[in-house]
Amino acid sequence: MTRWLFALTLCLWGAALARDRIDVWIDATAVPPLVLETSAEVRDRNGTLLRAYTVDDGRWRLALSPEAVDPLYLAMLKAYEDKRFDTHSGVDPRAMLRATWQSLRAGRIVSGGSTLTMQTARLLENSGTGAWAGKLRQVRLALALERRLEKAEVLRLYLHLAPMGGNLEGLRAATLSYFGKEPLRLTPAEAALLVALPQSPEARRPDRAPLAAVAARDRVLARMARDGVISDDTARAAQGDTGPRQRLPFPALAPHLSDRMMRDHPDAPRLTLTVDGDVQAKIEALARATLRGRSDRLSIAILVVDHKSGEIIASVGSGGMDPRGQGFVDMTEARRSPGSTLKPLIYGLAFDAGLAHPETLIDDRPMRFDGYAPQNFDGVFRGEVRVADALRLSLNLPAVQLTEALGPQNLMAALRRAGTRPEVPGAKPGLAIALGGLGLSLRELTQLYAGLANSGVAQPLHALAGAGATPDATPQRILSRAAAWQVGHILAGLAPPPGAPANRLSYKTGTSYGHRDAWAIGYDGAHVIGVWMGRPDGTPVPGAFGGDLAAPVLFEAFGRLKPSLERPAPPPPETLLIGASQLPEPLRHFRPRDGFALTPDQPVVAFPPDGAVLAAGAAIPAKVRDGQPPFTWLVNGRPVKTGQRNRDSLLSGVGRGFTELAVIDAAGQSARVKFLLE
Repeated sequence: MTRWLFALTLCLWGAALARDRIDVWIDATAVPPLVLETSAEVRDRNGTLLRAYTVDDGRWRLALSPEAVDPLYLAMLKAYEDKRFDTHSGVDPRAMLRATWQSLRAGRIVSGGSTLTMQTARLLENSGTGAWAGKLRQVRLALALERRLEKAEVLRLYLHLAPMGGNLEGLRAATLSYFGKEPLRLTPAEAALLVALPQSPEARRPDRAPLAAVAARDRVLARMARDGVISDDTARAAQGDTGPRQRLPFPALAPHLSDRMMRDHPDAPRLTLTVDGDVQAKIEALARATLRGRSDRLSIAILVVDHKSGEIIASVGSGGMDPRGQGFVDMTEARRSPGSTLKPLIYGLAFDAGLAHPETLIDDRPMRFDGYAPQNFDGVFRGEVRVADALRLSLNLPAVQLTEALGPQNLMAALRRAGTRPEVPGAKPGLAIALGGLGLSLRELTQLYAGLANSGVAQPLHALAGAGATPDATPQRILSRAAAWQVGHILAGLAPPPGAPANRLSYKTGTSYGHRDAWAIGYDGAHVIGVWMGRPDGTPVPGAFGGDLAAPVLFEAFGRLKPSLERPAPPPPETLLIGASQLPEPLRHFRPRDGFALTPDQPVVAFPPDGAVLAAGAAIPAKVRDGQPPFTWLVNGRPVKTGQRNRDSLLSGVGRGFTELAVIDAAGQSARVKFLLE
């Protein structure tokens, strides 16, 4: 090693005597590509890193400019590695002479003569450090780099390429991994460690050799104190720092949304989203806390949106990336049955069509619509009720009556005006769509409610920030201003879940058929939040109701978003704010066109509930409500009990797996449910 230092020094002195030839030699240097691949990044609206991705070979190399680096680190780096970096032309003859003299006196390498530019040259070509040919190439490339680049550009290359242990490359990757922060603000101890690491990145890795890392750091601190870069007191205090002992995970906020945005923009080195990183972290923590202690198969999705701008403030696709609960599935985009969450739109359309008013009376009683006989979720009918109460109670029969009067196609058209693309089984919508008989995603439902909150004007959601990020299409009107206000006013009167603040949040819950999906979506004067809970594979969740499972999460999400709700806009002047007695005669009582009453005692299977999962046993309890005895019970079409006058029965011989249970009463009326026996 001493020999190459001596020889290289002689070459440098000889170069001064043959400058013209050296110039030609330098100008003919083949320079490697100077545009480095850096990790793709997703940042939040404030520039905070949400997610980063490794470069092709699995290394972390994050974009960085010298202006975004703590000046103390840069001062330490130059003082320790290359005192004359700002003035030399790539090679420092004085440093070479000093290194050669020290080596000759000591009989070993005491200090290196490489400049930061020479180190950058070595890192660009991944050349060795000790071979004579390698050193000569570094000298030549360093001289060529200095002729082509400004000093700041050379420094920027070094800041990207300096090895920091493992697959960490560059200063920013190191500060995020070892300290969990950007390199703009570093302590003296942190800066000294980062100066020391590139000299021996594997032997000094803090996560594998913490003692060696601290010792190397302390040597840098001692040199900095000796050279006057920092004071002796600062150096002593910094040497008392224990230093990092493990690598921290890189930021991974909004993973599903970030991945989707990167798939949509694969060539973008950096994407800035409308997401607020602080809110995103709070909502992700809420999602994890909600699932804690529950089944591994249960998942959750939450969207927070500014309904005035359509900006997505937070997006949680699952409670974590655990594959046991299929956490990698982004449930904000999955299409599921929306349950009762479409009812506010139905009532708003009915208000606009002149079919009803919040004070209109409507019948809640058994009805059949061309063979379709919907039931209320609890199996109870309430007779004549106000339309506003029917919406708050989420009664099914009034919603189906209004849908029948509106026409299912008009409901579908309103959904499309809201910017959604509903999927209907068989592609022909019927009255069942009023109760969730179609497929929508949480994103689409939240977009629909954003339109309701935005005075009835559709508000397309978007996650990309900056010019050109908002949708080009002209927003369409879903409801009139008056109808949208009436719907929000009715929903604000819904009682909050137990323990939640009575803050008059306009919200609606929903539960899909078979307890597969639990929904809660609500809004105030500025934001709308949507919550979904269920299993990504679509299997039932016994006992899952939107009001019990998802609604408390909705209220907690608003609590984490801001300290108090923002008031909605006042009713527009054209809103008809009158009592029932003042309504025009046609609006006082809604009359269905084609529905007619069923017999009031149609049997209902009270237990087991449809979609339930039961533990296997000697016998399965069954209970029928309403209907006329005696009853006949059938399991998978086979009679197992006949002539039963009691409404409670024990059914034996039911095998494991999915089972269809039916009951027939004395009048020939029947009811059936499906459940799973495990």
